[in-house]
Amino acid sequence: MEDKDNIDTIGLSRRSILAGLGAVGLASAGAGLGTTAYFNDTESFDGNTLTAGQLDLLVDWQQTYDFGEGRHFVSAHPDHDGDGEQSIAADNDAGQIRYSDFPDETDDDSNGANIPVLDCENIPPLSEAKFNIDPVTGEEMDKLVQLTDVKPGDSGEITFSLHLCDNPGYIWMQAGNVSDDGGTETEPELIVDPDNLGDLGDAIQATLWYDEDCDNVYDGAEPVDIMLTLDFSGSMLYDQYGGVVSDDDITVGGTTYSETTKIDLVELGTRQFVSYLQSQGSDVQVGVAYFDGDNDGNPRVGLLEPLTVALDDVDAALTGLRQKLANVVSGPTNDPNVNEGDPDPFSNASNIATGTYIGAGVDVAQEELTDSGRSGAEKRNIVLSDGESFNGSGGSSFASPEDAATSARLGPGGEIPPSPPSVETDVYTINVDGSAATLQAMAGPAGGSGGDPTFFNDVSDPLNIPSVFGNLAAQTGQEKVIMDGSLADVLDALEDGDGIPLDGNRSTPYDEFDDDPADANREPFAGDGVMHCVALEWELPFDVGNEVQGDTLGFDLGFYTEQARHNDGAGPQSA
Repeated sequence: MEDKDNIDTIGLSRRSILAGLGAVGLASAGAGLGTTAYFNDTESFDGNTLTAGQLDLLVDWQQTYDFGEGRHFVSAHPDHDGDGEQSIAADNDAGQIRYSDFPDETDDDSNGANIPVLDCENIPPLSEAKFNIDPVTGEEMDKLVQLTDVKPGDSGEITFSLHLCDNPGYIWMQAGNVSDDGGTETEPELIVDPDNLGDLGDAIQATLWYDEDCDNVYDGAEPVDIMLTLDFSGSMLYDQYGGVVSDDDITVGGTTYSETTKIDLVELGTRQFVSYLQSQGSDVQVGVAYFDGDNDGNPRVGLLEPLTVALDDVDAALTGLRQKLANVVSGPTNDPNVNEGDPDPFSNASNIATGTYIGAGVDVAQEELTDSGRSGAEKRNIVLSDGESFNGSGGSSFASPEDAATSARLGPGGEIPPSPPSVETDVYTINVDGSAATLQAMAGPAGGSGGDPTFFNDVSDPLNIPSVFGNLAAQTGQEKVIMDGSLADVLDALEDGDGIPLDGNRSTPYDEFDDDPADANREPFAGDGVMHCVALEWELPFDVGNEVQGDTLGFDLGFYTEQARHNDGAGPQSA
């Protein structure tokens, strides 16, 4: 194919070229064939296909029951050996089995969490679910909740894990076929309830909430010190290195850009993170560290904002990240707060440094947590990167990401030089289509090992960055209660209309009852298979009377989803 730009430079229009070819063809017709093919061009678009997208909601769960002897497993899905505890066969040669970890107050590593490695690839269909046996009566169950000898003082809990695969969508939790029946007529019951009414639903107290860490336990707010450790390398901004995500406009903090970059999405997500903590009145300190590439043999790393309870200052530090990143990577002083860099994502970025010092950035954040953190507050380091890391150049040597993270998790005495001693810290990592293996190896709890999937977020689509920060914010504050009241009231709400609209990003202010399902602050669930958990806990109080003897409460539970594209979240009832 001819280079049309070069053709244009000789000053011939398409019409004049064709005229010249015609004259040459006539003059040399006897000399041979194909003379007019000197200028030839073919444009071809082959193998075109249209493939319908998918919207697939997968659900797993863990159910427990306390009938006076502590929590017992009732049923789970998946449950490969049918013992009521969520489990899957590991995909390794050792045949190891991965289990949920039953809550044990004497075991610091025990949290009862649903298995974090469950995803769209390994969750079996509900048709394969096993409902196990009633732990009190020993009777086989063929339904999710089928407890036939509930007594005052008994309680139970189910945490559902939702995984929306392939495409973003809105999700509702629903109930149906609710029936509260007086059941068997017993003499003690008829004395206080001669009409033998169904009273069980009103007597049972229930809580419905977002179980952010999927551990089957409602978590209140605790004091936390948090460092946001952010990748400020050129690939987060400049198109030349893959920084531009789409040609769509994005508005961040009142500024609208005509294209969307990774650092824009980080700014949007982190500022929502801070805003959520403010709205919840969370007991937190927050700081911001950054890391980039090489500057004459030394990593460009530093603090954008020290640890502080003044979250307005943190929000200000996270404002205008395009310019601040550009200052670091392309400004002569490499100072994020001196506007010398070029923030145009389409500018020539060939002169910026390559490589990313993730480990050095982690060390900077850990020093701040150690020097300015509060005694008794949990420590968290949230590390986001989209690139490969290196440890230095020439004669310099700096901490690898894995060693820096290990030093952060293990605390004083467990550091690996050159990382400094620091407080024990939970290390959360966010991989933005970069070095997933490195960032996953870094992730893990304070005092524990790396490679923990509970602390690792793999973001294949950068557009999902804000929702990941939303989930992490929700884990930082107290978990959000959707509804608290009688089980009858909860079931009524789930049965009404489309049910209860769930929010795919809990860091944005949305009320599931008072706000419209189509409210802009109710976000769809990203179709990336990320685990979101909703929990239902119930208890029949000790002081309930004989009026519930023999009563039966029946109901169906379910989840409904519809695609986000071409829908606004209003739901089918409003369509």
